[in-house]
Amino acid sequence: MQRYTIGILGGMGPLATVDLYRKIIELTPATCDQDHLHVIIDADPRIPDRTAALLGNGPDPTPWLIASAQRLEAAGADLLLVPCNTAHAFLAAVQQLISIPIISMIEETAEQVSRLVPAGSLVGILATAGTIASRLYQEALAHRGLEALVPDSEHQALVTNAISRVKAGKLDTETTELALTAGSWLVHCGARALVLGCTELPLVFPEGALPVPIVDPTRLLAEAAVAIARGERPLPSQTASGSSVWTEKLSAKQA
Repeated sequence: MQRYTIGILGGMGPLATVDLYRKIIELTPATCDQDHLHVIIDADPRIPDRTAALLGNGPDPTPWLIASAQRLEAAGADLLLVPCNTAHAFLAAVQQLISIPIISMIEETAEQVSRLVPAGSLVGILATAGTIASRLYQEALAHRGLEALVPDSEHQALVTNAISRVKAGKLDTETTELALTAGSWLVHCGARALVLGCTELPLVFPEGALPVPIVDPTRLLAEAAVAIARGERPLPSQTASGSSVWTEKLSAKQA
């Protein structure tokens, strides 16, 4: 059986990186160590904040992302996973400088959602302000005949607070309540499914807490990676989802 080596470009944040690796392990059919997949992790938490960069308040993380991706490729990775939704806004520029494919968490998620709800449905997105501003999910869902529903400013503040608390290691009921309140509001506004579009959120959002499907992009990324690495799904060509427009704007601003 053909097996491929998985590279995880992590550190954004560290707990989200651990969550992805754990899900890869849990989803791999194995009865002993040797049945598991070869995974190489480069977790550099020094990568600048992606949301700050997208909102014009921080440095462009692209050089750090490129460096990590190139380290993983040099180490022998055959495909890359990036457990950070917001970072996907910068991955088109990264993909241009490596020869192995980046598996898009955004595309995997949008495809799964399209199987769960009818065309024309509203899909709630809980994500960083940067991911919302980049329109990654809005565009991916629109391509599949679905409409993204994002929080208003009041509820986005709750999501941002919840994400910050997870990054600070606060995986408690207060953090869960913040995220759940925002998610409940989206469902109240008509969302037929809810995407946990920040990799910190699956760590605190309870399964089955709302009367609609709750979609975990980290798990979907892990499922795709396991299938590809085990040769059950073809190794794709270079198809990273994301727009280099953001990087171009940042470069122009910093010049």
